[in-house]
Amino acid sequence: MLVMGILNVTPDSFADGGRHNQLDAAVARGLEMIAEGVDIIDIGGESTRPGAERVDEQEELQRTIPVIEKIAPLIAKTDVKISIDTMRASVAEAAIKAGASIINDVSAGQSDTRMLSTAAHLKVPYIAMHWRGHSKDMNSKAIYKDVVAETISELEDRIQVALSTGVAKENLIIDPGLGFAKDADHNWAIIDAIDRFVDLGFPVLVGGSRKRFLGGDSPDQREEATVNLTKRLRGTGVWAVRVHTVKPHKEALES
Repeated sequence: MLVMGILNVTPDSFADGGRHNQLDAAVARGLEMIAEGVDIIDIGGESTRPGAERVDEQEELQRTIPVIEKIAPLIAKTDVKISIDTMRASVAEAAIKAGASIINDVSAGQSDTRMLSTAAHLKVPYIAMHWRGHSKDMNSKAIYKDVVAETISELEDRIQVALSTGVAKENLIIDPGLGFAKDADHNWAIIDAIDRFVDLGFPVLVGGSRKRFLGGDSPDQREEATVNLTKRLRGTGVWAVRVHTVKPHKEALES
């Protein structure tokens, strides 16, 4: 199982907003993750925490592209990859040109009608997450009769749209979207049934790091629970975990 390290170059992300939103700090954090054995550095310039307002395209580009341009040469002779965490096709395109090689789209192509065709054209791995709407109102959409069945069904719809748009099957990765339009019980139900997502036949990314359903009064207090989640997912066939720290998760997977 791979470890995807989160590098939010934002002032308002829920767990680490403002810590790495200056270029030097972001690059230093990237270097730290590389030293700790990260497999993928996921760089994002727009917070998707519940209630977050969107940033404009130019701001997202200004936050992310210089960081990618600085980190990309540092990983050129390693197996480390950069992914761009974005819902905008224009940002994805610029990021791939700057040195990223994976697109991580929490909206699975629903936020930008150009995204899927752009991913198909770029011929890079594309992560499609289960999504029911933007951060400002997603909590109101956490209504399910059967969260596992409905999440799978909605993901399957996006898979078909992606494939029909030209995204190669071997480039498609799925994410059940823990915390996105889901409450704590929904998240645990998905984790308990993670094998059903793996059985869809695509690599599965799980991003539960420091989220509220893990307990604790603050994101930093949820680190131990996040590591325990990684341990729980070990051996399930999950492709990667998306986490805020690298070393504890690498150690958990190697123990």
